[in-house]
Formats: sequence, C-alpha cells, structure tokens
Amino acid sequence: GRTILNRAFGGSSLTHLILYADDVIFRYQPKQIVIYCGENDLAASELVTADSVLQRFKKLFFMIREKLPATPVLYVSMKPSPSRKKLLPSIEAGNQKIKSFLTTQQKSNFLDVYSAMLTPQGAIRSEIFTADSLHMNKQGYALWQPLIEPLLHL
Repeated sequence: GRTILNRAFGGSSLTHLILYADDVIFRYQPKQIVIYCGENDLAASELVTADSVLQRFKKLFFMIREKLPATPVLYVSMKPSPSRKKLLPSIEAGNQKIKSFLTTQQKSNFLDVYSAMLTPQGAIRSEIFTADSLHMNKQGYALWQPLIEPLLHL
C-alpha cells in the first residue's frame, strides 16, 4: 500500500491552506491531494460567502496545478453540522459552486458527503456527531469511509 499523510490542523480554513501550502502540501510531493475545507471559512465571518469559498478554493487549486500539474485533487464536500445550521444555505451553495468548478477541471473529483449525513427526510443525522454537534464521532467517519475509499489512488 501507500502512505497516507494527514496534514489537517484544527480550525483550518482555505486561507490557512493557501498560506501554508508549501509546508502542508508541496514539500511532500503527494501522489494525490484530498481537500476537506471551507466550513471554517464560512463560520469565521458573516462577510464570507459561498462565492468567497469558491474563490479561495480556486486559488488553492490553481496553486496545486502550477506546482503539481499531474496530481489528482479530490475535494470532500463541506458537511452539515447541527451546530452550524444557520450556515447550511451557504454550505450547500459553496458545495455546488466547487462541484461545478471541478467538473471543468482535469484530474479532479468532488465527493458529496453532505447528502449521506442527512436522514431520508433531510434532517442532519445528529447521532454521527460528538457532543459539540460540530465534529464527527466514529460513526460519522465510518459513514465517510466507504464513500471516500474508492476515490483514493492507493
């Protein structure tokens, strides 16, 4: 198998990823890049919109393309969290904008985890979150595992 290196850091935003890309991405010359980011951008300020998140993502994406043009990029959608219900419209819009953008790019993919985290009635599945209603518990990550695994280039 291959080594999977988790370079996530707590509270990170797309702005942080752009700022620290040399340290958390490029120094490793990865064979694939998986990005799960954007929610903290929206939560940081009411001035940050779905369009802001798209522009930040595009900036990061084109930085990756410039330095690692052949490296596949997988974007894992922003998730719905019970503690961030007021952000759901922006999260949904941001996900759609990033998905639409990625359909125009080669060596890229979009993974929708948002839908899998809802009940058939469209409510957020609270049982997959820790007590803070923001972070996922083991059950939440177990839900993601079969969705993400087929998209990893191992």
